[in-house]
Amino acid sequence: MTIKVLVAGLGNMGRSHALAYHNDPAFEIIGLVNRSKVDLPAELQGYSLLTDYAQALAALKPDLVCVATYSDSHAEYACAAMAAGADVFVEKPLATTVADARRVQAMAVETGRKVVVGYILRHHPSWIRLIAEARALGGPYVFRLNLNQQSSGPTWEVHKALMQTTPPIVDCGVHYVDVMCQITDAQPVEVRGMGLRLAQDIAPDMYNYGHFQVIFADGSLGWYEAGWGPMMSDTAFFVKDVVSPNGAVSIRMPESARSDDIDTHTKTSLLRVHKVATGDTDISMADEPGHQELCDREAAYVARAITEDLDLTRHMNDAVQSLAICLAADESVRSGQPVKLGA
Repeated sequence: MTIKVLVAGLGNMGRSHALAYHNDPAFEIIGLVNRSKVDLPAELQGYSLLTDYAQALAALKPDLVCVATYSDSHAEYACAAMAAGADVFVEKPLATTVADARRVQAMAVETGRKVVVGYILRHHPSWIRLIAEARALGGPYVFRLNLNQQSSGPTWEVHKALMQTTPPIVDCGVHYVDVMCQITDAQPVEVRGMGLRLAQDIAPDMYNYGHFQVIFADGSLGWYEAGWGPMMSDTAFFVKDVVSPNGAVSIRMPESARSDDIDTHTKTSLLRVHKVATGDTDISMADEPGHQELCDREAAYVARAITEDLDLTRHMNDAVQSLAICLAADESVRSGQPVKLGA
């Protein structure tokens, strides 16, 4: 029996998820929702396109709702889907507040519905290997992670729309904080953030560059940096290092890599494992999946979660925790003060 899916939101990620469902026999797309007109690839043009999410949910009665709208509607749409009896795939971040994220988590428990959050790196073989290699080294760890994007034209317009509600250190940061948390297993205790508004054509209370540090209970330290816009440097835009007393694991990109290429954000080229005792080992990732293939893998995981009744408790806990850290970073940027966690 196929999983009947409704896709809400047809931006870059929504289209990619819809294509994944279109190509996977486990799913049947029964409708697409977008508030405005949108250009769709040929594969998606035959599906019913609606503009009102609530009406689509009531009329179509999906088994699964894919929520790929802007961040400020994620929690509302996810809860509405569960109330209507559907399982949920929701793009990251899960919500724009910790309270809303916990509301989604509580409703999943109450209704018994599955909620999978769009942490695409969890399905990426290179990142799975990086996490395993780092854990094998043993902590405490230093995490040095960033993703700056020199965006212009349509991509800058998308970034400006995202920044109506969510700064880059939250929108992108949840991915990489999730990686930190998977490696250390330790609780975060304090977050310190800084940010700067480098553009005048963004939301008046928003900043398009930020970085933060997070301190974990085991002594591990994390640093994350994210900036969007036409002014961003294309030098050292992609840093992915995990360092421990016993060595380091790093993702190394070719010199030709560009920050405005979406596949650059997921493709790794080379994984270097440096051990104090034995030196360097390079692991080639030349045949790794691109962006659409990762969305396909994510869709396959959603199908497994539903059909095999996977326990998603840890998955949801991690999604809430990584969001809490990034929102604490935003709070620190705005207040100029460190933020304690878990008190």
